[in-house]
Amino acid sequence: MATFRLQVVSMDGLEFDGEVERIKLRSIHGDLAILARHMNYCTAVGMGTAEVTLADGTRRKAACIGGMLSMMDNVCRLIPTTWEWSEDIDLERARAAKERAEKVLQEEYLEEQARVRAEARLYRALVRISTAGKE
Repeated sequence: MATFRLQVVSMDGLEFDGEVERIKLRSIHGDLAILARHMNYCTAVGMGTAEVTLADGTRRKAACIGGMLSMMDNVCRLIPTTWEWSEDIDLERARAAKERAEKVLQEEYLEEQARVRAEARLYRALVRISTAGKE
């Protein structure tokens, strides 16, 4: 299968730079897959599990939360707000974040802004847990 260059640069630095067959992730408009020779394209990234298929067919997953993706002249650049390879996810930390968010959401009188923040924390924790493939 044809390949293209993928660069993933997060706030923590260069996460990946190499040839891939495909990247699948969630954009703000829904799930998408980028393949070699994809038309020039730019979109905001949502929250979900990204799957990268390397040139040798190996698949890697990462929790990808927010950011921007562009595909220009067969080079895909992804600048996520948060990027964690599945093997690097601290599952205990993610589970603890999930429990804290659920506890906040159970409060009877919760201000709207606090509820929105707690829901976002819960969803990020669920993405990490799901990406780690442990639940």
